[in-house]
Amino acid sequence: MAQGYQHYIDEWNEREKIAFRAVSIVNQLWLNRSVELLLFRRSLFNEGPIEILKHHRYAREISQRDVGIRDSINIMEALNKLPLRPSRIDLGRLMVEWLDDADHSDIEAFLRKRLDPFLTNGEVSMPKRDVVLYGFGRIGRLLARFLIDSQGRGNGLRLRAVVCRGPMDLVKRAQLLRRDSVHGSFKGNLTILEKENAILANGCFVPFIEANHPSQVDLSKYDIHDALVIDNTGVWRDRENLTRHLEGVGVSRVLLTAPGKGDIPNLVYGVNTYAFKDDERIFSAASCTTNAIVPVLKVLNDAYGIVHGHIETVHSYTNDQNLLDNFHSKPRRGRAAPINMVITSTGAASAVAKAIPELTGRISGNAVRVPTANVSLAILNLELENEASREQINDLLRQASLFGDLVSQIDHTRDEELVSTDMVGNRHPAVVDSLATIAEGKRIVLYVWYDNEYGYSVQVLRLARVIGEVEKPTYF
Repeated sequence: MAQGYQHYIDEWNEREKIAFRAVSIVNQLWLNRSVELLLFRRSLFNEGPIEILKHHRYAREISQRDVGIRDSINIMEALNKLPLRPSRIDLGRLMVEWLDDADHSDIEAFLRKRLDPFLTNGEVSMPKRDVVLYGFGRIGRLLARFLIDSQGRGNGLRLRAVVCRGPMDLVKRAQLLRRDSVHGSFKGNLTILEKENAILANGCFVPFIEANHPSQVDLSKYDIHDALVIDNTGVWRDRENLTRHLEGVGVSRVLLTAPGKGDIPNLVYGVNTYAFKDDERIFSAASCTTNAIVPVLKVLNDAYGIVHGHIETVHSYTNDQNLLDNFHSKPRRGRAAPINMVITSTGAASAVAKAIPELTGRISGNAVRVPTANVSLAILNLELENEASREQINDLLRQASLFGDLVSQIDHTRDEELVSTDMVGNRHPAVVDSLATIAEGKRIVLYVWYDNEYGYSVQVLRLARVIGEVEKPTYF
């Protein structure tokens, strides 16, 4: 006989009570020790009880294991008693390892063994790196939100200023940060300080500077030193022009949120993160599409080898296009973006070679801009060196989303009703739609979703932590 109505209500209330306890522990670890807890790469910080329970549902689906809030709360409570150093710890991995552990008698002993490098006998100070956003468009405002949200006690990456090209209207700039038609409202308190030409957001004092050129900026006036400038304007992409940031006072490194030209290292975090010389000072985070396809190509090439492939990108329209037909320097992009599909070029395929050199000359690509405001889809049509079934390909990528070096880059879904808007806010640069996978012998077709704004911005920040030398140790 099926359980009655009240049984399910009582069961839900019990799990919700546990989730409230989880919220408290997650925030204590973050605020007191700069420890960020995640559940299969989904951050639990600043999440409410309902969101935490939803993350647990995802954990059960992706891991195909019976992991629930009752399992994770025991681990959280034990973690809260340990002398942890600033770090990022994935509860999903710990839960699976705990379930597979032969001895379940002492959870604290289990955690001490697993997390020994993350324990400390005294106070551990986190390094700091000032960050200046040069540009405040779609990517710049998302980066600002992330930086403000994660500053905690002022360690790690610290948003210290925003430089805007063109006319400065602080109120309008702040309102665009406060409200977003795609990503929703800013989570927190935001005060406009017009006399100081700055904003105060969740305790972060951020001055806004007007400058049309990097040479016009003197960051030392704002007590900013040795800063990492994240140039998200896309105006300058070569070394000669980006070097002008370094000529300004207070800047030590530059990160471009677009494909870099010439010898600028184009880095896809997780794949070729450290492919730069020790004395390098200018870096590129490549493009959103490159970050979407390269992790998946890396996994497939390592497992089966790739003979050649074609990548077709179905990409949301961007500010580079016109709302209505008007002049544009590039072919077709002058046609009205909200009512047309527009065939255009993409450099993402050629950029694959910079991240995975063995695929040089093996990947081609093109793009179609479509009338959606956000979220894109990469269709990977590949010929492999070795045969693989649909089940083998899907399981390979599901495992890559759970364990290994690319767990933060690859997500995996089996949702038969999933559409593009469901991907808004996904922190992974690549989400494999396993139900759409096609495999026949050595030929496969993969469909990879990506939030070309949100997921890409998260990748930029991951790379910024490395370049800024403030990356926390991680247990993923």
